[in-house]
Amino acid sequence: MRRRDFFTLFGSAAAAPLLLRPSAGRAQPQLMRRIGVLLPAPADDAEFQAWVGAFLQELVLSGWTIGRNVRIDTRWAGANAPDVRRHAAELAALAPDVVLAHGTGAVGALLQATRTVPIVFPVGVDPVGAGLIDSLARPGGNVTGFMTFEFNLSGKWLELLKQIAPAVTRVAVLRDTGSGTAQFAVIQSVASSLRIEVNPVNMRDAGEIERAVAAFAQSPNGGLIVTAGGSALAHRDLIIALAARHKLPAVYFLRSFAAAGGLISYGNNQIAQYRAAAGYVDRILKGEKPADLPVQAPVKYETVLNMKTAKALGLSVPDVVRLRADEVIE
Repeated sequence: MRRRDFFTLFGSAAAAPLLLRPSAGRAQPQLMRRIGVLLPAPADDAEFQAWVGAFLQELVLSGWTIGRNVRIDTRWAGANAPDVRRHAAELAALAPDVVLAHGTGAVGALLQATRTVPIVFPVGVDPVGAGLIDSLARPGGNVTGFMTFEFNLSGKWLELLKQIAPAVTRVAVLRDTGSGTAQFAVIQSVASSLRIEVNPVNMRDAGEIERAVAAFAQSPNGGLIVTAGGSALAHRDLIIALAARHKLPAVYFLRSFAAAGGLISYGNNQIAQYRAAAGYVDRILKGEKPADLPVQAPVKYETVLNMKTAKALGLSVPDVVRLRADEVIE
């Protein structure tokens, strides 16, 4: 099946069950199980499609065949919080065996609807701080999953920005009003050693972001750090455009920002996260409890450098930065 056709079928919750071929030689559970999927993105989001595709592929490798022994109920909820809550309530009402939910916002919406249905998140910025779990080692409730990164990573964004743009002495840190607070604290803790002044910029809406970045850019030697969170994803294109318009070198937390024209990113591999989440879903379907599955941080991070953007900013990228990059976009 062509990749485009695969995602076209998967993207609609009303589509007929998708049949995938199981791995040869594996014993197949016969009981039909039900997996819910809650995604804070539109159905035509190519990145999310790729991530969910990796999740489905991993399920197949674990012996699950869609339409034979498992059913997938998917809700593409978009980035609007009321829509996420509505779709979360719909999924909870179906009483699935487990739900895959992207991000702390989607998980929080599900927890408003159910405290019994197991929930696995492939990425989550601060699940303890958000009140989703008791601790990383012992989640304690019906939620478990995988963190976007360990918090000490946040300080590395500032170090990377200083490496690629040594003239930077002022940095605006774009953050979610919730999960971004802890990330900013780590960035702030290393700022003095690099002789950089850091200023938080909340990302409540597009207007606030645009006004804050424009005001920050009025003084020289500025740069941006975009911390992890749903708001950054929702306003990705705007943030990249603002950085280009105001000639601000910027470091992002996810590859998709660099691929879309951002200068450089350093963060986790989302495909790997979704594959790992499929492993947890498999274990829950086979009887394990979310409370007993520790929340894990990524074991590998990747650097993606956009040389076209670097040239547009007039930056001479040091060899140490270029050589450490896992991917260079020319």
